[in-house]
Amino acid sequence: MRSTSGGGGPAGRRGARPAWRRGAGPGGKWWPLAAVALGNVLLLVDVTIVNSALPRIADGLGATLTSLQWVLDIYALALAALLMVAGSAADLLGRRRLYVAGLTLFALASLACGLAPDAGVLVAARAVQGAGAAAMFATTTPLLMATYQGRDRGVAFGVWGGVSGAAAAAGPVLGGLLTEYVDWRAIFLVNLPLTAVAVWITVRRVPESHGDLPRPRNSVGGRTLTLIDWPGAGCFTVCAGALTYGLMRGGERGWTESGTLTALGGATLALLVFIVVERRVRRPLLDPALLRRPSFAALLVAALLAQAAAFPYLTFVGLWVQNVLGLSPGRAGLAVTPMALMSLLVGALGGRVLQRMAPQLPVGIGMLLVGAGVLLEYALLGGGAAQPPTGGADWTALLPGLAVSGLGIGAAMPVLVPSALGAVPPQRAGMASGAMNTFQQLGYALGIAVLGTVFADALHGVHPGAAQQRAGGSAPGAVRPYAIPGCRPGALRRSSPRPHTQVNPLISFHIP
Repeated sequence: MRSTSGGGGPAGRRGARPAWRRGAGPGGKWWPLAAVALGNVLLLVDVTIVNSALPRIADGLGATLTSLQWVLDIYALALAALLMVAGSAADLLGRRRLYVAGLTLFALASLACGLAPDAGVLVAARAVQGAGAAAMFATTTPLLMATYQGRDRGVAFGVWGGVSGAAAAAGPVLGGLLTEYVDWRAIFLVNLPLTAVAVWITVRRVPESHGDLPRPRNSVGGRTLTLIDWPGAGCFTVCAGALTYGLMRGGERGWTESGTLTALGGATLALLVFIVVERRVRRPLLDPALLRRPSFAALLVAALLAQAAAFPYLTFVGLWVQNVLGLSPGRAGLAVTPMALMSLLVGALGGRVLQRMAPQLPVGIGMLLVGAGVLLEYALLGGGAAQPPTGGADWTALLPGLAVSGLGIGAAMPVLVPSALGAVPPQRAGMASGAMNTFQQLGYALGIAVLGTVFADALHGVHPGAAQQRAGGSAPGAVRPYAIPGCRPGALRRSSPRPHTQVNPLISFHIP
């Protein structure tokens, strides 16, 4: 059932104006953009908002380091695993309907997160929160595509992309401020009034739209839901989860350990089964024909790599500035604001220009800028030194590199999704949007797993005995363990550390 309701009267009334046309004043046409952007901010902020609150969460819930890793990754994994099935469901059931349902589920899960009595409940609620976010994320770009045309579409996607990049980078800022001045639970509870506002605007101002694929009449569930590729969704979910788990376990227990090999082998098998299923089902989750389009396939790879390079390392920046430099959660979050500000400015001010370019130009330049920003941070922090950056480094050395990376995010992110949608037939817009956003969030989840391994391995060589020999006992060069503030001793320890590890690599550093 199609609906354009934004006030009273039948949804299918002949001659009714589009929902945004009924908005008051000349700016009424931007109400759908406001609704979509608000929901997008909420779901993307929640990817990284937990970063600055991890020490307080560990203290409040008695969480182990492994539990905290899952608090971070389970949200991104649920989001990535369900995005494509949500895109297919949106095409069949209605994009606005699924967007509102996603907002509602996201709000309820946020309430459960804020009231969680232990780490297990928090991880479970974060998974449900990720499911709601998947329904929101898969529908945002198709809603914009259906609502705006011509120059307005370029402006809408420019603002949407800039806000999206800024939201992901601003998560640690908001999380730090709320954790320091309110409570860590506030990072979840703050979602409740904002989702209520987003639902209200969506119901009143956003027109309904569907994909052009045939679907049964007068059916909202039951027969319609059987058209969704559930076997493909299950295989992809197993593949993404097993791959992330295998990467985390490999960094923890070694790459030849039986559990690691089982997880990675299971991910490979699930991927092969997924490919077979997608070739045989009538309505595939990801049509293999789309992957034979070089431009679409290249954009998927670019989305995964850009997300993996741009955001996961902020988690470890937060650990460094809080646990080594002694910054408060609020100041630690504010340290990454240059990335958020530059991303927002580039996306909002350059939206029209970016949309007129061939996508390979802004995407390529954006990815180069992201990489250049990370290398600049590495250089200014004394990269290549014998020891990891420590308390002798100044957190302001991060600022130039974060600003450069923000420029790259603002240039690349607004172009990726509309370019992907433009590379596929219009009736595949929901599928393409789901695939693009899936690869972005999968990039984040895999980035956390890979960088966590790299970060831990870089610090495994720091041993108390060796450090004290170089420094002469407990003189200024001794190893000083930096337990996470507020966390009881031993709480943040790997569940099964490597045999040669003498200190927790995530919370102990050598101070020269």
